[in-house]
Amino acid sequence: MSKQAQLSAAVLACALVATACTSSGPGAATPDLAPRGTTLTTAKPTRQDLTNKVSLTGKVAMNPVFGITAPVAGQIRYLEVAPATATPTRPTRVATVWADGSPNHVEVPAGSTFGGRLVDDRATVTAGMPVASAKYAGYGIVADINGEQAYQIADAATGTIQAQIKNGPGPFPCALLGTIAALPAGTVPAPTPPQQEEETPETTGRRTLPQQTPQQQSGSSDPTGLRLVCTAPDDVKLINGASAVLEVVTASAQNALVVPVEAVAGGQGKGKVDVLGPDGARTTKDVVLGLTDGKVVEIKEGLTGEETLAVPGPDLPPAQQQGRPEGGSK
Repeated sequence: MSKQAQLSAAVLACALVATACTSSGPGAATPDLAPRGTTLTTAKPTRQDLTNKVSLTGKVAMNPVFGITAPVAGQIRYLEVAPATATPTRPTRVATVWADGSPNHVEVPAGSTFGGRLVDDRATVTAGMPVASAKYAGYGIVADINGEQAYQIADAATGTIQAQIKNGPGPFPCALLGTIAALPAGTVPAPTPPQQEEETPETTGRRTLPQQTPQQQSGSSDPTGLRLVCTAPDDVKLINGASAVLEVVTASAQNALVVPVEAVAGGQGKGKVDVLGPDGARTTKDVVLGLTDGKVVEIKEGLTGEETLAVPGPDLPPAQQQGRPEGGSK
């Protein structure tokens, strides 16, 4: 065989080898992509403290308005509250909610004045419903919130709030005032005008005229949007209008059983995990989910803590199309 023929044969052999190595046939493996269901790694449940936090932008404000809620469901009876002549040093009772024949008092906290009624007298109210507005005497920090944040921090009263003034003091604890609900305009009904007698020169008799009483500005409050109002400790210097950031701890769990979020499929309190047996076989188990910080998620029920979990977690079946039975033809 000539040298030219030998060279051609060698080139052909190399081409065949290259073709075999880059084949896209059934037996070929895709680089860097494991088959579906392959366990890439494992994880065991651990225990740690977890907190859920929401960050809000706010400002320092003077005399902020906040809401007072009904303690129980029932019928509300308002009291006649005299205008404050000084900042109250004790709580001011403004209404009573009657439920099953028992009174449940509604009070404006010390350091604040009554702003106005938010529902009609003798109205039926639900627990947690804003029924009165109040005005804090002094500086507070007010953060406007949207509807999604409102649901996240609905139970903020049971958590903690940390505040930081931009280029100022902080972080420091900030005490929540009232409810975060948006408040309608609140107005204390004006008292019935007394009758005033007036003598006229045309007659020796007297006639009565209603006395013109201006609306009591101290008995009304403006409507607000969804907002959170909190107060700083007395030793923190605040300046009206200064920007602030609030960090609200909405929920917390101590020594919670947690697993990596990649090991869990599902959400909104319900999920599934794959537990690996001694032989490597997967068993899918239902779990009840709790808090998450984005890296780990709390397992409230379904695991003991001794399991070995497959990562990634199980694949949830695709949603069944409406009007077509599962497994049916397209």
